[in-house]
Amino acid sequence: MTRRVLAAGVAAILLLGACSSGGREEPETDAATGYTIAFITHETPGDTFWDKVRSGAQQAAADQKVDLKYSNDPDAGRQAVLIQQAVDSKVQGIATTLVTPDALAGSVKAATAAGIPVVGLNAGIDQYKELGALMYFGSDETVAGTSLGERIAAAGAKHPLCVIHQTGSVALEARCAGVKSAVPGTENLQVNGADDAAVTSTLQAKLAQDKTIDYVVTLGAPIALDAIKAGGTAKLVTFDLNQETAQLIKDGKIEFAIDQQPYVQGYLAVTSLYLYLKNGNDIGGGRPVLTGPSFVDKSNIDTILPYTQKNTR
Repeated sequence: MTRRVLAAGVAAILLLGACSSGGREEPETDAATGYTIAFITHETPGDTFWDKVRSGAQQAAADQKVDLKYSNDPDAGRQAVLIQQAVDSKVQGIATTLVTPDALAGSVKAATAAGIPVVGLNAGIDQYKELGALMYFGSDETVAGTSLGERIAAAGAKHPLCVIHQTGSVALEARCAGVKSAVPGTENLQVNGADDAAVTSTLQAKLAQDKTIDYVVTLGAPIALDAIKAGGTAKLVTFDLNQETAQLIKDGKIEFAIDQQPYVQGYLAVTSLYLYLKNGNDIGGGRPVLTGPSFVDKSNIDTILPYTQKNTR
């Protein structure tokens, strides 16, 4: 996993900033280059993580003056349909998450067969090349999970509960597998991340039933907020940030978070397609470009908190 490195010079193209708009499949910038890029994710409505991904993509589209069309669906089959619709509409490039690679393989390969360059982001680091994507921007989730597991193991963790909030997600499964590799007593718990009340009640029941659970590991910031509501004595750590979880880290209610910098993922995915279409550039030199993992805790939260409030971190 250590062979994956952040390509030199990538950081130079990052420009902090954010904008937002609602709706699906709509043009989000004035097209001046003639390039139309479809940006397709498995976003669950209401998950603040995706606001950051989308803000990064929108900023890149504004900076590069391309026409960005954003769409999303948490259902794997419907996400595949969105990709196929982008192919049929003859966009110049497609950026997509690959959280369920088997379900998306047909539509991604249809894009490449049509001569449309595809880049992956956020999920699918081990599958993107097989599917035909040219580049990838995201975190190595196995490394991220292992890093988290090693840190809580050093703090004495014996029986962490790893909460998986989306069935079939290769990224979430990899995170928990990484935690378990460092803490063999890790137990996975499947919840419905689209229903916050159900997540909270499921966690309450599990923590009441098993008092040996010493850490709750949530795999997304909204799920961490559900875990706070569930109560209990187990320590809480999470993947990903939003403004609320960042404040809870500062307040000492969350031990730490692992940040994969979703704004950067969105920005680089769009920018890489623009540069590929314009110049044939390949960012990463055939390797994934890593945007994480990065620890956020009390030692650096004062620096990072203002950026979470701007929706850029």
